[in-house]
Amino acid sequence: MAITRRKKLIPFPSPDASDKSYEALIRLWVLRLLVPLGGSRELIVSYGYQHDHLANYLGLPSVDGNFEMKPAMAELRKKHDQAERRRSLNEIPAVLAKNIERYSELLGWNDVDKAVIAFAVLMETDPRLEVACSTIENVATARLIDVLSGVLGFDRDLIRHSVSPKGSLSESCFIKIDPSVTRSLATKISMLSDETSDRLRYFDGDPFELLRDIVAPAAKAELTLGDFSHVQDTLDVLHPYLDRSLENQNGGVNVFIHGAPGTGKTQLALALARELGCDLFEISSQNESGDGINGYGRLRALRAAQSMLRQRRAMILFDEAEDVFDGRCTHLREKGSARSQKAWMNRLLETNPAPVIWLSNNVECMDPAFLRRFDVVLEMPLPRGRQRERLLDEACGDLINATTRNRLVEARGLAPAVVQRAARVVRTIQDVLPAKRTSAILEQLIESTLEAQGHGGLTTGEAAALPSSYDPRHIAADVDLAQVSAGIVRARTGRICLYGPPGTGKTAFGRWLATRLDVPLHAKRVSDIVSPYVGQTERNLARVFRDAEADGAVLLLDEVDSFLQDRTRAQRSWEVTAVNEMLTQMEAYDGVFIASTNLMDGLDQAALRRFDLKVKFGYLRPAQAWDLFEVHCESLGLAAPDASARAAVERLATLTPGDFTAVARQHRFRPVGSISALIAALEAECSIKKDSRKAVGFI
Repeated sequence: MAITRRKKLIPFPSPDASDKSYEALIRLWVLRLLVPLGGSRELIVSYGYQHDHLANYLGLPSVDGNFEMKPAMAELRKKHDQAERRRSLNEIPAVLAKNIERYSELLGWNDVDKAVIAFAVLMETDPRLEVACSTIENVATARLIDVLSGVLGFDRDLIRHSVSPKGSLSESCFIKIDPSVTRSLATKISMLSDETSDRLRYFDGDPFELLRDIVAPAAKAELTLGDFSHVQDTLDVLHPYLDRSLENQNGGVNVFIHGAPGTGKTQLALALARELGCDLFEISSQNESGDGINGYGRLRALRAAQSMLRQRRAMILFDEAEDVFDGRCTHLREKGSARSQKAWMNRLLETNPAPVIWLSNNVECMDPAFLRRFDVVLEMPLPRGRQRERLLDEACGDLINATTRNRLVEARGLAPAVVQRAARVVRTIQDVLPAKRTSAILEQLIESTLEAQGHGGLTTGEAAALPSSYDPRHIAADVDLAQVSAGIVRARTGRICLYGPPGTGKTAFGRWLATRLDVPLHAKRVSDIVSPYVGQTERNLARVFRDAEADGAVLLLDEVDSFLQDRTRAQRSWEVTAVNEMLTQMEAYDGVFIASTNLMDGLDQAALRRFDLKVKFGYLRPAQAWDLFEVHCESLGLAAPDASARAAVERLATLTPGDFTAVARQHRFRPVGSISALIAALEAECSIKKDSRKAVGFI
């Protein structure tokens, strides 16, 4: 007795059991796959059937006792002959036929294309056909053409054209045939998405509705183009360009918008579409089940949408473009989808019928070869001073007090999305919050997000407030600062190098000058700019100057010696390139640039020549020291100092305005209760300086 190894019998579901014409079609296709195309060799084996459920469906002899292959094969051929005689009754399901006709009108599918797509859909949705297709193994592309020709009854040349890369099916990306592998027929052909076959097979609807899992209408715009005045120069070009392209149906139109998360890239695309009076469709990054769609899958969805929008006034939004353009990210284990399909992608960028707006949070991973193919590249900056004010007033003006508002206005890392989400949280629970806590809670939410994003909270990179006692007359400089500041106020430009010991008031002078000019201050330190990654420091420097110029701000760069060291002493190539970039940016900057350093020696000579003015800051002159001492005595509530106190103060040759500021901060937790205590505190500050014994001050 032969040993039988049969799989458990699993009955096939029959969703179309009442549709005799459909049942006849499936039976015919199954039998063609098994008989003339050779699938029977995988179905009928020496011990019985590899697929009992398929044999049972076809009505083949049961396996009882000794099994004989020849009678089973003969019965299978007989059933195939019967099915061929009845093939005129074959029809695909009505819903599928209707959907295929809808797409054929949009995409230009011919009869062969429609037959191939119908076969692909039914192969994935009818388990009988799927199992039969699995019996056809080692299907290279040439073999695939033979199989489809044999199953569908079309000439090989017609099938070859239909499934070729230049055919309508491949161009529309509804099916994919992998030419690089040989596998079973059931896995050789793949549909646009996991849900595509089910939707085409069972859902009667609009073509775009059927693809909503991968291509969906974009959301409604919440903002207008008026909310993006900070990029108005680019919008003055972009808006009419897109309008004219849509009107003339120009192909190959691509716009790339990049910037930090939450800066409003998506809202700008939505506002553009609304202003242009066109439909906007978005390529999904995940399906309806919540599973992510990989880069190549999203590109196929894009191609499909492009094919369907040829005659429609519409644009396409492709967010997270870095998924497919990750050409320069060496830390990634795999090349991006676009890079691995470079020729294919280049053709898409050059020939796409509908304009595409690509969005990305990270331009650093973009392959320059792709970047040059975009018509317009726009960086969405974080809101600037006046824009931050407007953003805060509109989103949460009734939730914050003046103090919180002023702190948030100074936060250069503040993005619209951060403000809007924090405001939404507070408004949701406002009825259970103490009224006096609302502002603080909103500030806390925003600050936590900023810190998590790497912006360092609300104060990173921003100027601290000037001391209430600040007066430029208390600065011991070798030039008349009042005259210098008056000249800068008139000219609105200047490159100034401030040098001298720490605490002498260099940074404070920059803050004061910004208030005189009534412009923002962008105060940066080395830690804000230097990066361990090659070339990133130079890009950060360029960004710092660019942002300051866009804001019309005073740019104050502290510890500038880190960027302007003498290139003849450089030991590494990046040290030279950083200096070169700094010199280039200084030369091109048209605003007020202030560089401060404690180490004048060793600065690059070329850099020194580029400064309009070099101002030496020194220790307080005796009269300045005494004047500032009296001011602080009054602010601390101390008695008027006498002559002996004056003598003691004037003996402090290394006293600086910064020493007074430090003592004032100490007073908050270690009160200064007398004149002698104030003098002692100042003496302690001077004593820790390296040159405390030298009379360096201006005497």
